[in-house]
Parts: sequence; structure tokens; C-alpha cells
Amino acid sequence: MNFELTEDQRLLRDAVGRLMAETYGFEARRAHAREPAGWSAAMWRRYAEMGLHGLLVPEARGGHGGGGVELMLVMQALGRALALEPFLAGAVLPAAAIEQGGTPAQRAALLPKLADGSLRAAIAHAEPGSRGHPTDVRCTAYFNGNGWLLKGAKQPVLQADGADLLIVSARVSGTRFDPDGIRLFVLDAGVPGIEIESRPMQDGRRSAEIRLDGVAAGSADAMSPDMPAASVIEHVAEIGIAATVADMLGAMEALHEMTGDYLKTRVQFGRPIGANQALQHKAVDMYVALEQARSMAILAAVALAEGDGAARGRHLSMAKAHVGQLARALGQAAIQLHGGIGMTEEYAAGHYFRRLLVDDQLFGDSHHHLRLLGDSLS
Repeated sequence: MNFELTEDQRLLRDAVGRLMAETYGFEARRAHAREPAGWSAAMWRRYAEMGLHGLLVPEARGGHGGGGVELMLVMQALGRALALEPFLAGAVLPAAAIEQGGTPAQRAALLPKLADGSLRAAIAHAEPGSRGHPTDVRCTAYFNGNGWLLKGAKQPVLQADGADLLIVSARVSGTRFDPDGIRLFVLDAGVPGIEIESRPMQDGRRSAEIRLDGVAAGSADAMSPDMPAASVIEHVAEIGIAATVADMLGAMEALHEMTGDYLKTRVQFGRPIGANQALQHKAVDMYVALEQARSMAILAAVALAEGDGAARGRHLSMAKAHVGQLARALGQAAIQLHGGIGMTEEYAAGHYFRRLLVDDQLFGDSHHHLRLLGDSLS
């Protein structure tokens, strides 16, 4: 496949890469993590000034009108920097859900605000015990004649603390796994009955458990019945997979580079440890894993535009499964080559490895996507 960036895509890549290189060093990241939200409000505004929040939002709604390749370039830069801001969870994915399944009024009211960064949302779909099954929804929505009442729990919800809106899936009919009985609702995160309990993930970002106890939703809060909720959920998950694969690629690039530098500068017995042939072989294996991950990230980005849903799903599962395995192998090799310093809090290598481990779990881990691939071939 001849994959070449357009001039606009190169400009986007260079601008975001320059921003992160100049402002998001490891010590700056540690300072951002100590802020009340666990990420930098100033950087969130910088992303908004560059138009990144509206990356996939149509131009008519104040966005960039980009696609999978643009998303890959931005996420790759954020992964390199170990960025903590909820760019994907708080802006890109909610905007994709509203654009795909929102009512005309919701699209008109919410998309411009998501695009300019003045509004932040979160997707509350996964439930305890669902294990990645896209239609395993036990949270219920009951219509009482005047409106809807929602009851249930959502976990994990990526970076939901501090969100202005929650996009919540709930079952209005059918049995537990029935895809036709699900409805999506856009809820103000501060309404009575919503309880959000946030906790840090292994890599420093946060996820939350959300409990809904008789939360009232009006007809204007329900998303469009014309677009099946299961299709919207699948669409959001596909974008999440491609974005997470790109995030892993960026983290793998940075970890590979810092490991190479360490092998050149760490001296033992009067010579750099990189002169050891056994360590050179490990470094080559890391490079091969990185280049394979790069190819898979491109595949995932391009797959988002694939019109055949079955083929699109296979390509995305292939990318997520393979990059998850490659990331784990590269990360383990990097920690081994660094020795004890690789797992200290004061050194970035261990943080990159933890980012890769968390990314592997998001939107289905390697084992989950290998099962999907197997099912598609049976």
C-alpha cells in the first residue's frame, strides 16, 4: 500500500509534535498530574486553540472535518508525550457519538462546544462484568409517561470526573445482550441521582465508576431513535481502537528512542553496554516490533474509512491485537535493558510501559480481539 501524507496532514503532524516536544516534557507531565483534575487545563486550552478537539467534527459544526489518519497523527504525538488530558475520552469520542446518533438539536447545540473545548463529555457504556461485550447493558431506562428514569452502574468510564455531560447507554427493552433494546441518553453530569467515583489507573490517567439511581431524563435528552444505539456504540469503539493503537505507537517510539540512548551512554566495565552483542539483538527486536506497530497503526487509521463493516472490524481487531502484543514485548525489553532504573518513578521508561499496558486493555485487549478474529473466520 502506498501511504503518503497530504500537505495538510504533514502540517498537522508537525504542529502537534512541536507543541508536545516544547511544552510536555517528563517533568512538566509530573506537574500536570499533580493538578486537581490530574491533567493540565492550560494544555486543554492549547489543544482547543489548535482545533484538535474538533478533529473529527464536520466543518459545518466548527470542526476540522478530519478522519482516521489525522486522528492517528495527533494520538501518536500525545502517546509520545504520555499526555494526560482527556482528548480522546472527553472530546473526540463524545463528538463522534453525537454526530452519529444525536438528534439534530443535539448536534447543533453540542458539537460546536465539544469542538472548541468549552464542553467536555464522557462515554458511559461499559458495565461491571461486561468484559467488552458491546451490547451487554443492564442499566435500565424506564419511561414513566413524563420522561425516563435511569438506574444502574457504569464501569470503567474513562476520564469521567469533571465532565460536563455523560453519554449513557441504557436498556429500554429486551434481554441482557439484545442489541435492539438499547437507547443512548445525553445527561448533565450534575443532575441528582448521578454519583461519580474516580480512581487513578496504572498509568496515571483516571477512570470512574458511575452509579445512576433514578436519574430523570427528558425526551430532549434521549438520542435519536433513527440510529440504533448499538451502531453508535460500535462506531465509537472503532474510533477508540484506532486512536489507542496510535497512542501505543507514539509511546513505543519514545520508549525505543530512550532505550537506544541509554545503551549508548550507560558505561559498564569501561565501555557502553550497547557494545554487548546480546543487547544489540534485543535492540533490533525492539526496532522490528516498532516498525510492525507502525504498519498496524496505519492499517487501523485507514480502516476507519472502510465501507465494509465486517472488513473494517477485522482490520481494527487485527491492529489492536497485534500492537498490544508488540507493545508488551517492546516494553518488557526496554525495562530489562534499563535495569532497575527502568521501574523507578523518577524515570520515564516505567511510565511508558504502564501506558502501553493500560492502552492494551482499552477497547478490548489482545486476547479479546484475537477471539473476535477467530470468530470472524469460523
